[in-house]
Amino acid sequence: MTNRLSTLLGDRAAVLDGGYGWLLQERGLPPGECAESWNVTHPEAVAALHEEYAAAGAGIITTNTFGATEPRLAAHGWSGRAEEVNRAAAEIARGVASRHGALVAGNLGPTGELLEPLGTLSADDVRALYAEQVRGLVAGGVDLVLVETMSDLDETRAAIAAVREVAPDLPVVATMSFDTNLRTMMGVTPAAAVTALAEAGADGVGANCGRGPDEMRVIAQQLVDARPDDVLLVVQSNAGLPELDGDRFVYTVGPDEMAAHAAELRGLGIDVVGSCCGSDPAHTKAVASALA
Repeated sequence: MTNRLSTLLGDRAAVLDGGYGWLLQERGLPPGECAESWNVTHPEAVAALHEEYAAAGAGIITTNTFGATEPRLAAHGWSGRAEEVNRAAAEIARGVASRHGALVAGNLGPTGELLEPLGTLSADDVRALYAEQVRGLVAGGVDLVLVETMSDLDETRAAIAAVREVAPDLPVVATMSFDTNLRTMMGVTPAAAVTALAEAGADGVGANCGRGPDEMRVIAQQLVDARPDDVLLVVQSNAGLPELDGDRFVYTVGPDEMAAHAAELRGLGIDVVGSCCGSDPAHTKAVASALA
């Protein structure tokens, strides 16, 4: 069976973009304010950041919707507006991507809620929350969906199921964060994630966020060793860990080091590479150049 993500990528650069939330804060988003609300209130600022990433060589740009499920929006006073916020985000990204020949990935992050038996939500509840988000993203024109920074396999499966329900033909990528002794916070290993999420219907599986390139190298090898034949592998590392410099946090891995890391990942067999927290368009440009 042909992998939908591979078909969609075609001859585009298999390079994802980088961080959004922290960069929007650098560009004026007040601390504690909902980054996703800027899709409605400051669309020009979000579009400008997409433009920088696309110009830097990202073949895939992600929507500013990491926290745009109902529970997370409600915590910021945006209850009932998930579909609106997600559609606005997708339309902004679509406008930029179309000018550059890039793809748009609708971004789904964790709901922030625990599933039964640890929490109160069932898998069906979570699927419905993600389905609302995906409806907005699809209406705004996304090409694929990226489920990222996940810890819980059941929540991730629910997100994949929501995509399959709302947009059965869209490719879906699912990445987990293995930042606790090379496991997710819920104890999932990279090998277990690849197996389970491929079975759940993901076209791409992998890792994002984490503790930086050194740990990500080990995680990537475990992903490669467990890879089924019919999925692509996707990795987006943080630019190291933040360190306090005066009154602000700075990340320790610069563009050149991230580029070397990207080349190493490609050599291991990782298909799609991007970067995550602490990265910016300069990191993306370096990664795209290293993989060209």
